[in-house]
Amino acid sequence: MENKLSSPLSIFIDQTVVPGDVVLDLSTMTNQIIRLGGGLRQDCDAISVMKAGKLRYSKPNKYWVENSQKRYVPCVEDHVLGIVVDTRADNFLVDIKGPQLAFLPVLAFEGGTRRNIPKFEVGTLLYARVVKATTGINPELSCTDASGKAAEFGLLKEGFMFETSTGLSRMLLSSPSCPVLEALGSKLSFEIAVGLNGRVWVKGVDPRTTIIVANAIMNSESLSGVQQRIMVKKLLDKITG
Repeated sequence: MENKLSSPLSIFIDQTVVPGDVVLDLSTMTNQIIRLGGGLRQDCDAISVMKAGKLRYSKPNKYWVENSQKRYVPCVEDHVLGIVVDTRADNFLVDIKGPQLAFLPVLAFEGGTRRNIPKFEVGTLLYARVVKATTGINPELSCTDASGKAAEFGLLKEGFMFETSTGLSRMLLSSPSCPVLEALGSKLSFEIAVGLNGRVWVKGVDPRTTIIVANAIMNSESLSGVQQRIMVKKLLDKITG
């Protein structure tokens, strides 16, 4: 959702908000475009809060309400990790931890045509983008970016997938860098895919690296940035020692 506003929601950023709070009056705003993410909605001229949490902001213009919860509410442009639960002629049914299963059209891949439809078994792990999300209707996914390129989306092979809260997932994707991932990345080599639906996939150069990274991430949620770096250092020192 996009709205033209003249002033950011800066006074509310990183502050706790609750359902019903009105954080902006559109009738007084012009000339700046912002995007509303999960937890916010537009009611006539008011931008109001739908769930309790902290109002967050990411450049250049996106705002959302962040909280730690197990249940995921799909939002357009979210990147998610989905598990294929059924295959049909025109789409795959995918579990993304939402209220309904999502569907992924068989042509929603780079260069997708009827001649090269991908074949996924039940249980296959995919990294995808939410392209449609309407309350009460199955969300729609795509394994391409907005330009139709595969980018980082698609099949996730091998590695280890684990579930987290949605708050931890957003922390891992925080800008400019996430302390625990930065500390791990300075010493270890691994691949990672983070879904805003509370799933994380890690693939290290060997099984031990994968386990180290996964454990560090799962232990990081309640820690500050400084504490995350200390925790990683102690973990690596213990292993190497």
